[in-house]
Amino acid sequence: MSERAVGDEQFASGQSAVRIASVAALGGLLFGYDSAVINGAVDAIQKHFEIGNASLGFAVASALLGAAAGAMTAGRLADRIGRLAVMKIAAVLFLLSAIGTGLATGIWMIVLFRIVGGIGVGVASVIAPAYIAEVSPPHIRGRLGSLQQLAIVSGIFLSLAVDWLLAHLAGGSDQELWLGMAAWRWMFLMMAVPAIVYGALAYTIPESPRYLVATHRIPEARRVLTRLLGTKNLEITINRIQETLEREDKPSWRDLRKPTGGLYGIVWVGLGLSIFQQFVGINVIFYYSNVLWQAVGFDESSSFTITVITSVVNILTTLIAIALIDKVGRKPLLLIGSSGMAITLATMAVIFASAPVVDGQPNLEGAAGPIALVAANLFVVAFGMSWGPVVWVLLGEMFPNRIRAAALGLAAAGQWTANWLITVTFPELRNFLGAAYGFYALCAVLSLLFVWRFVRETKGVSLEDMHSELLREGQPENKA
Repeated sequence: MSERAVGDEQFASGQSAVRIASVAALGGLLFGYDSAVINGAVDAIQKHFEIGNASLGFAVASALLGAAAGAMTAGRLADRIGRLAVMKIAAVLFLLSAIGTGLATGIWMIVLFRIVGGIGVGVASVIAPAYIAEVSPPHIRGRLGSLQQLAIVSGIFLSLAVDWLLAHLAGGSDQELWLGMAAWRWMFLMMAVPAIVYGALAYTIPESPRYLVATHRIPEARRVLTRLLGTKNLEITINRIQETLEREDKPSWRDLRKPTGGLYGIVWVGLGLSIFQQFVGINVIFYYSNVLWQAVGFDESSSFTITVITSVVNILTTLIAIALIDKVGRKPLLLIGSSGMAITLATMAVIFASAPVVDGQPNLEGAAGPIALVAANLFVVAFGMSWGPVVWVLLGEMFPNRIRAAALGLAAAGQWTANWLITVTFPELRNFLGAAYGFYALCAVLSLLFVWRFVRETKGVSLEDMHSELLREGQPENKA
């Protein structure tokens, strides 16, 4: 085959991989929408159901409990019934959450259907990066893996923009809009539209070739790999996948343990990345930013506008990460991001800690308000170009084939548990914002040290080469 023909084949297969990965990443859009939609409804829910800060924090964070449970089960389920079937299940869960939360008659229904949606979020957080990594050519895997984060931040923007629009149309999030229902209910109901679209598009993409090989559907895997990678070295690729998946027993959680005892080091690294991604407090910005900015003097309309602007900044910085991740690499982006987050969070900690308290709320006088606003958005820039997309890329690609789904599920469950801890504690910390942001700044510093010491670069490394990590940690090589 001529060089031009090979180039044309690679271009066509690359285009196919982009389209397939984009559909899978739509789970991230629903993930982002479901996570952030509560932002615009927080005040209205608290007033409507007459609940205190602790109950409010639990209602907001309840989705994260579901996400942890969904993440823990998604990997094992994907190994049993396939990646596409799990995507379709996630779409149904998102749809149920949208309808149930929007029509809730009591705070218990909010919590219940937030948990249902959270399970969908947890499932999507595992299946999308795993599937995208398994269908992506190595030279563009970082960019395609970053589509998950781009979809997440786009979902956050979409939910915040919808929240703002509905609140504006109704004259407030707690005001009646259509069919006798308040605007905050429609904020949840609108999620039904992308849920249906995601479920329908899941029928248009192929199953993961590595799952097909694992289930001995070799001819089907060959067709999918030809579509994704072209015909060059096709049989070599299939043989390498078979070697790394070859086993006599069924996949289980025991695969995460070394023969000598304890979890593999690579699993601990995945957990560490997941926990630090949340402990820097990024979701405080997206779950509570309206309440936060109102607390320091902005009205509801201005707070909505600021939150939407912040979500746009998040999208733009994710595009920067997509452009750089396969050129600069994963580890340098994480180190740069940790440095930027530490500086901006420390700035916010100092401002809020030194602000005078008026009626129980910090009063940002003079330049303090604008500086806090700029620092918050620069924090989002630092996160959005690094820890946001890069962690999802690493979790999708860093684990060997035989433990990928289970290890990613465990790491994602750790992430959602950490997210829950940060989210559920913040309502009570609104009176101690200086200390809260000081803790997040400390975690940013620790994240830098963690990456410097433990994270290995995976740019351009094939998924099958990740198998050597297990062999170095004492995993006996499978015999033919």
